[in-house]
Amino acid sequence: MQERKLISAESVTEGHPDKLCDQIADAILDDMLRQDPHAHVAVEVCACVGQFVVFGEVRGEVYTDIPGIVRKVVRNVGYTSSEIGLDADSCGVMVSLTEQSAEINQGVQRIDSKDDSVSREERYSSQGAGDQGVMFGYASDETDSYMPLPIYLAHKLAYRLALVRKEGIVPHLRPDGKTQVTIEYDCDGNPKRVDTVLISTQHDPEVSHDWLQQQLSKNVVLPVLKEALSNKVDYNDYRMLVNPTGSFVLGGPAADSGLTGRKIIVDTYGGAAHHGGGAFSGKDPSKVDRSAAYAARWVAKNIVAAGLAHKAEVQVAYAIGIADPVSVNVETFGTESEGITRSDISKAVREVFDLRPAAIIDELDLLQPIYSKTSAYGHFGRTDAHFPWEELNRVEDLKRAISNIVND
Repeated sequence: MQERKLISAESVTEGHPDKLCDQIADAILDDMLRQDPHAHVAVEVCACVGQFVVFGEVRGEVYTDIPGIVRKVVRNVGYTSSEIGLDADSCGVMVSLTEQSAEINQGVQRIDSKDDSVSREERYSSQGAGDQGVMFGYASDETDSYMPLPIYLAHKLAYRLALVRKEGIVPHLRPDGKTQVTIEYDCDGNPKRVDTVLISTQHDPEVSHDWLQQQLSKNVVLPVLKEALSNKVDYNDYRMLVNPTGSFVLGGPAADSGLTGRKIIVDTYGGAAHHGGGAFSGKDPSKVDRSAAYAARWVAKNIVAAGLAHKAEVQVAYAIGIADPVSVNVETFGTESEGITRSDISKAVREVFDLRPAAIIDELDLLQPIYSKTSAYGHFGRTDAHFPWEELNRVEDLKRAISNIVND
């Protein structure tokens, strides 16, 4: 018999320097998509003490006030004074954007969808992947959001930590923060007990450690655990760690440099699933790093919601400039429902989902300026925002396809 095991996942608040960069990149992307939904954007951001650098490639009919967007994001997060390490009104902003390579553009340029003489098949075949790469999506029925419990709770805690700061429920908090949750699983892979909750949060220098721990326990941890956990998961005897080094006064880019794409496990499944390595923020949906990862989550979530398996991981791979995926693989970890096989599920997925980039963009309506909301607290399993890749709109199609395959 397998022993019980401990599984952990972390999240960060929007004041974390890497997340600050992600939010700026996606705010710039959204501004460009509002002007030109077919703009091709690949924007990166880095941050250090009092300074931001925005760089990358853009192609489209757009003009964006990038310094203004940087300052707005920084201000909204809560960095408004040099006393806490960063002032939105005085920080420096350097911009270095160039036009997207014509060689890349020719591989992702699609036929105009407004041309009625062009069929859907021609449009979907015309747009290749924006790069080669491997993307993964994952879903599990251990939470109502079809997310692994550790990352689900870590995000909830990070979101709550920012909320109590912004609303003044807990005074003396500053924007930078991190959370981490460790869950004990039984030998059958079911979450049974909260083992450890860790919160590291920036704070004013006059705050005592004991006071901070009491405030966070009362106003952050307990409210989240009570709301999020059913009676099946015990949280009556967990260890709580707050600022293990003792203090956390200097935070944000003043304490640690920031960079887009450096929190890809936080953005996805907390390490419960594989990751192809591609980051999301600052990239328009012609980049399969982003759109195909969203589509893979969509596929996996619908598989689990259809009752075909208790958990599913979907891998999709592409070659630059080619529309059809190089490969599509479905892994269900031996959790398939009785009477069906992983091979059956894979066949059903190929029948129900079109995973060519243009089809993904159309099916998930990815040309909208919706990306700023994704850039903190995870891209998946959210209940505070509507993301098309979270829709359970292929459940019945999958059930019918499986029924036909099994009874054929």
